[in-house]
Amino acid sequence: MLIVISPAKSLDYESDIPTLNTTQPDFLMESAALVKRLRALSPQQISSLMKISDKLGVLNYDRFQIWKRPFTDRNARPALLAFKGDVYTGLEAGSMGKRDFAYAQKHLRMLSGLYGLLRPLDLMQPYRLEMGTRFENTRGKNLYEFWGDRITLALNEQLHRLKSRELVNLASNEYFKSVHPDALDAEVITPHFKDLKNDQYKMISFFAKKARGMMSRWAIDQRVKKAAALKEFAVAGYCYSPEMSTQRDWIFIRDQAQ
Repeated sequence: MLIVISPAKSLDYESDIPTLNTTQPDFLMESAALVKRLRALSPQQISSLMKISDKLGVLNYDRFQIWKRPFTDRNARPALLAFKGDVYTGLEAGSMGKRDFAYAQKHLRMLSGLYGLLRPLDLMQPYRLEMGTRFENTRGKNLYEFWGDRITLALNEQLHRLKSRELVNLASNEYFKSVHPDALDAEVITPHFKDLKNDQYKMISFFAKKARGMMSRWAIDQRVKKAAALKEFAVAGYCYSPEMSTQRDWIFIRDQAQ
């Protein structure tokens, strides 16, 4: 089983982290090609492209200017410990041990607009480049065209290494659009998290994002190898609803946030 999640806009390069056996991202050459084009933009152009404030435009302009290879433990940090945000609040990677990271390195992947596909221990330098950004490049008019089938082929290769035909999609729609399910040599299973509101179960973005992280962490803690085991997930009040679920869309509901 392989799990994919989204990255986060917020990053943490300040807090202390444990010493780990880090790895290099597989698509650094592609990342460098994107950075080369991004460096040619002014802070104002970056703000306009990414629809962010002038302050964030300057921050990310500076990030692209100092981005450089090789990635080392001094100028980068493991991706799973660099991302912040709701998913990563639920995942709580800071409390993971070395054996947890070893499992995650095999079974968890992060989709990324700049890096394509990241393993938890892949070193990453700070950036902002959302997958849905309409950034014209040498391969097309946006990042989906830039990445093409590269992410899908990489996932297939890693699934084959695991001898698995199950991919669990805990990513957002924006990021999972970079994967081509029809070309995957696996069944895609997508958990959905819904909370009771006004007598109906609805997806509430903040809670759903955090739940994706909690399920990822639960899978790590339980050393889950088969997707079916995820139906036992019962964290923060969520439980699997067989009545609301289909073969590929699994619904987890809760009546009260915890």
